[in-house]
Amino acid sequence: MSAAAPKERSAVKVGFQQFAAGGGAGLIEILIMQPLDVVKTRIQIQPKGMVGAYTGVYDCFNKIRTIEGTRAFYKGIIPPICAETPKRATKFFAFEQYAKTFTPVIGKPGGKDGQNMRTPLVYSLAGFACGATEAIVVNPFERVKVQLQNERGTSTSAAQKVKEIYAKGGFGTKSGLNRGLTSTIGRHAVWNCVYFGLYHTCKDVIPAREEGEMKYFMTRVFLGLCAGTLASIVNIPYDVAKSRIQGPLVLLPCGAEKYTGAHQTMMLVAKEEGKGALFKGLAPKLMRLGPSGAIMMLVYETLVEKFAIWFP
Repeated sequence: MSAAAPKERSAVKVGFQQFAAGGGAGLIEILIMQPLDVVKTRIQIQPKGMVGAYTGVYDCFNKIRTIEGTRAFYKGIIPPICAETPKRATKFFAFEQYAKTFTPVIGKPGGKDGQNMRTPLVYSLAGFACGATEAIVVNPFERVKVQLQNERGTSTSAAQKVKEIYAKGGFGTKSGLNRGLTSTIGRHAVWNCVYFGLYHTCKDVIPAREEGEMKYFMTRVFLGLCAGTLASIVNIPYDVAKSRIQGPLVLLPCGAEKYTGAHQTMMLVAKEEGKGALFKGLAPKLMRLGPSGAIMMLVYETLVEKFAIWFP
C-alpha cells in the first residue's frame, strides 16, 4: 500500500510563516548591527568643514564611546526594533508574492508541468518592488531614528521625538513623519533589487544540500555577504540623500530648504562636496549590511524551514 501524499499547506499558512520568519530575521539583525548604523548616520549627516567632524569610522566610534558612553550606540534603537519586524516581514513576504506574480509573465518556460521558472529578471524586479513596498512601511520609523541618532549629549525618547515631528508636520512628506519618502524608496528598491537578484540567481546554481550541510551553509553565508555588500555600494547615494533630508533642517541664505528631494540632494551634495561625498558612511554601512545580508537570509530561511516542520 503506497504512502499517503504529504498534506499541502495552505497559501495563507505559508504566507503567515514567511511573514513571521522575516520579522524574526529583522529583529535579530538589528540587535546585532545597530551600533554601526549609528556611526553611519552620524558620518553621513555631518556637512563638509563641520567643527569637530568625525574623521572616520574609528574616530566616530571612539568619540561616541568616550564622550557619550556606550549606550549612545543604541540611540534610536526603539524605532528600528518597532520597524524591523514589520519591515523585514514585509520584505520577504512581499518578495515572494511579487515573484509569484512576475514569474508567469516574464519567467523562463520549462518548469514543472510546463510552468515558467524564476529567472534573474524575476528575482530583481520582485526585489525592486518589495523594496519600494518596504520603504513605505518603514519611512516614518526611519525619520524618527535619524533624528534621534543625530542628537549629541541628549536623550530624547522615541515617543517624544514622534510627538515633536508629528506636531510640526503630521504624516506629511515636507516636515512630518514621511519626510524623505522618495529617498527611502530609492534606497530600499535599489538595495533589494541587487540583493535578491544576486542571491537567488547564484543560489540556484550552488551545490545542493545533499553534497554537504557545512558546504551548503558556508556557501549561503558567502552569497548573503556578497549580495549585501554589492547592494550597499550601489544604493548608498540614496542613503546619503535620505540622511541629509531626514536629519537636521538646513536652510539656504534665502530661507528655502537646502535638501528637498532625493535626486536634488544627490546632485547638490556632489556639486558642493564632490562625488565622493555621495559615498559617505560607506565603510560602516558595509560593515553592517554585508554581514546583515548573510544574517537575514540565513535566519529567514532557517525559520521558514522550522515553521514548516513545527506547524505543517
